[in-house]
Amino acid sequence: MSDPILFWSLALVAALLTGASKGGLPMVAMLSVPAMSLVMPTLQAAALLLPVYLISDVYGLWLYRRSFSARNLAILVPAGLLGILAGWLLAEQTDEAVVRLAVGLVGLFFVLMRLHGRFGGPQPARRADVPRGLFWGSIAGFTSFVAHAGGPPYQVYTLPQRLPKMTFAGTSTILFAIINLSKLPPYMALGLMHWGDLAVAAWLVPAALLGAWAGYRLASIMPERLFFAVVEVALLLISVKLLWDSVPLVWNRLLG
Repeated sequence: MSDPILFWSLALVAALLTGASKGGLPMVAMLSVPAMSLVMPTLQAAALLLPVYLISDVYGLWLYRRSFSARNLAILVPAGLLGILAGWLLAEQTDEAVVRLAVGLVGLFFVLMRLHGRFGGPQPARRADVPRGLFWGSIAGFTSFVAHAGGPPYQVYTLPQRLPKMTFAGTSTILFAIINLSKLPPYMALGLMHWGDLAVAAWLVPAALLGAWAGYRLASIMPERLFFAVVEVALLLISVKLLWDSVPLVWNRLLG
């Protein structure tokens, strides 16, 4: 921890965003691991934040216990578990720079997808179909495993369905609560979980619970376009930073 002030500042922001995602703003979770990746390895950041996610999940499950899409969960949960298995099997062969590159690309793609949807005109609602659900659900599980970045693939699949806001948020909360719990054994098997990290996570839990409460309130009263415009700008900046750091390393390794 070369700069404790920077570390704890980013950790508290990441915990607030984690909680807010469980309160009904699933897109903001995408910012947590990229923010922590600025000061520590991506998989280590994901493992550090996992206990915070799990505790926030409990609150989120209570909030959205009656608001979810059963069909989407029936498709996405098995696919997400398959993605976690792939992440576990490939973890030791995954290059740190490649992980940063992937997280940055996912974030950038998500921002571009949102802009396309904003300016591309209205589209008819799509059905929750199995082939697309299995594909994007497995991608969500994999990216969630390596960087808690499963939100964008989930949204690529569910946003075209035009679900009611609370159903969309509740389905996301329940899906990722199951995925997060399923990540615990692989993280432990890979040696990513440490007692010291649990102590750090314990200090972050109050911030996460505050974020969950604030997220639920914001989901209820704040105009979505204004809030998500701010989130998208932040996500864009972090994604560009990760790409700026990782592209030269990946390029040099490909050439070398």
